[in-house]
Amino acid sequence: MTYTLPEDELYLFHQGTHFESYRLLGAHMQTVDGEEGCRFAVWAPHASSVCVTGDFNEWNETSHPLTKQNEAGVWAGFFPDLKPGMTYKYAITHPDGWSGLKSDPYARESEVRPATASVVPAPSTYEWSDAEWQKTKARVPSYNQPLSIYEVHFGTWKQKEDGSLYSYTEMADMLIPYVKEMGFTHIELMPLAEHPFDLSWGYQITGYYSVTSRYGSPEEFKYFVDRCHQEEIGVIMDWVPGHFCRDEHGLRQFDGEPLFEYADIRKADKPSWGTLTFDFGRPEIQSFLISNAVFWLKEMHVDGIRADAVASMISLNFDLPDGAGKLFNTYGGEENLEALAFLKKLNETVFHYDPHVLMMAEDSSDIPLVTAPTYTGGLGFNYKWNMGWMNDMLDYMEYDPFYRKWHHSNLTFSFMYTFSENFVLPLSHDEVVHGKKSLLNKMPGDQWQQFAQLRLLLGYQTAHPGKQLLFMGAEFGQYVEWRDQAGLDWFLLDYPRHHAMQRFVKELNAFYQNHPALFELDHEAEGFEWIDPHNNEQSIACFLRKSRYGNETLAVVCNFTPEVYYDYKVGVPHPGTYTEIFCSDKAEYGGSGQENDSLHFTMPERWHDHPQHIKIKVPPFAVCVFKRKEESIPNQKEASS
Repeated sequence: MTYTLPEDELYLFHQGTHFESYRLLGAHMQTVDGEEGCRFAVWAPHASSVCVTGDFNEWNETSHPLTKQNEAGVWAGFFPDLKPGMTYKYAITHPDGWSGLKSDPYARESEVRPATASVVPAPSTYEWSDAEWQKTKARVPSYNQPLSIYEVHFGTWKQKEDGSLYSYTEMADMLIPYVKEMGFTHIELMPLAEHPFDLSWGYQITGYYSVTSRYGSPEEFKYFVDRCHQEEIGVIMDWVPGHFCRDEHGLRQFDGEPLFEYADIRKADKPSWGTLTFDFGRPEIQSFLISNAVFWLKEMHVDGIRADAVASMISLNFDLPDGAGKLFNTYGGEENLEALAFLKKLNETVFHYDPHVLMMAEDSSDIPLVTAPTYTGGLGFNYKWNMGWMNDMLDYMEYDPFYRKWHHSNLTFSFMYTFSENFVLPLSHDEVVHGKKSLLNKMPGDQWQQFAQLRLLLGYQTAHPGKQLLFMGAEFGQYVEWRDQAGLDWFLLDYPRHHAMQRFVKELNAFYQNHPALFELDHEAEGFEWIDPHNNEQSIACFLRKSRYGNETLAVVCNFTPEVYYDYKVGVPHPGTYTEIFCSDKAEYGGSGQENDSLHFTMPERWHDHPQHIKIKVPPFAVCVFKRKEESIPNQKEASS
């Protein structure tokens, strides 16, 4: 049956401003002239013909032709004989004789791999129950709230005994209570858009609008997100706007010529990843990608998007092979101006839809203003992963403690730039795979020292300005690095040290969330002050964290050696009595129990540029946090009695 798409929507799509183009293109069940069927629409400007083929017509490649809607190459058609659940692809023919079968770029559902067909979706009937979460999320800006993110690979957090995968609904019953109990505020999911190869971890995508069928249906995924929200846990989705995989059924040369990718192979090709770069200058690609971000936020209710590999997008020569000759933009620079413009447009659009969304850039470049508003010249994200902090800290922790004094700047350098962006401090999956070892196994020394230093690292991460992210398994000290085909080693919790490590992370998260000084001013210099950044000889760093309006000030002492120091002087800003309110060396955490149990009275001797100081015991490989005890002032009646 001939079908005509709305001209105004087609116009917006081709202008790069149709930000819900998933409603226009793809497969949709609807009623036309009293007949119920499926309407298809696809963009294929270089095609001479496009037909829909699938199990409904025994994969006949000519029986269900689409009609070309305009010169810009959108094809559409309506077929009353199709039902939800049927599989389909587009049979596309090019004038030079090429033909191919392609999955739908806008497919809402896909077959379970290794099958590659798209699936006709049923209209969604899911009723959300997260209205209270949405209201709560909007009350206070995330900048002034605790963000403790648990990064998860859905297929390997836990697996069934036979190695098969748990579904979205099954994981809702296991993962969400665990995250809630451990005190994380958000789950970050490695990409769940449809992808053909398990070992790509979801970063090489074919179905951007299709939540992967490995774990169930889109409705089941909505249930998982809804359950998270009902337990006051936010959901962040890893999103891959920079590149896509080369699989024949996917986006590569979609209509017989480069379409989604750049026509210039030097700009398109990412040889080390085996992928192709989107053509960010094409308006239709802008509509496709920005609509996809809106889709995950609006239709799937995710609370944030972590944009993967931003550095690869904004550099023309990011993965250019040696000898290929450098690429330059019209101003002679190496920046991809089209990608920069796209990212600004993306963020402006997303924040128009939801001003409370978390838009995080995984960016290893040194370009400034990534988290500045676009109207001030920034890219418009509201968070950026602090890759510099991550690299410096992991390098530092891998040194033998004796040699750390010669690398003290690894501890302190991040404070030269930590307030230049709104940072997330990531200890992510990338750091515990491909021979890099697990976080625990990076730590030098014997087993006790390894666990102590992992507690130290996580405690320092919590005390350092910035939000925080931890990859699954580190919270209980998994020994082996992440295996992308097997579940975590949950049996380790039967061993006391691993169980104590898990308890430490749980109580560290609770401590973090109960102390505004550790999160309210994460991105403002007023929330941090050095006490002593210079003690490289003993590898000790001391600093203050402050809450808004000065109603809480915490003194943090971090010892990166196995030595215990007695009567260690720490300058403090106010006279009074100080108590230790957190110590990573507690015996119940697996530590040596070198706590500061007594009260610490300030002494009126100037130290560390403060008019007074306290004397403390500094435990080995530990983070200690001190707070001034509030003195109650007796009223007149009490004083006279």
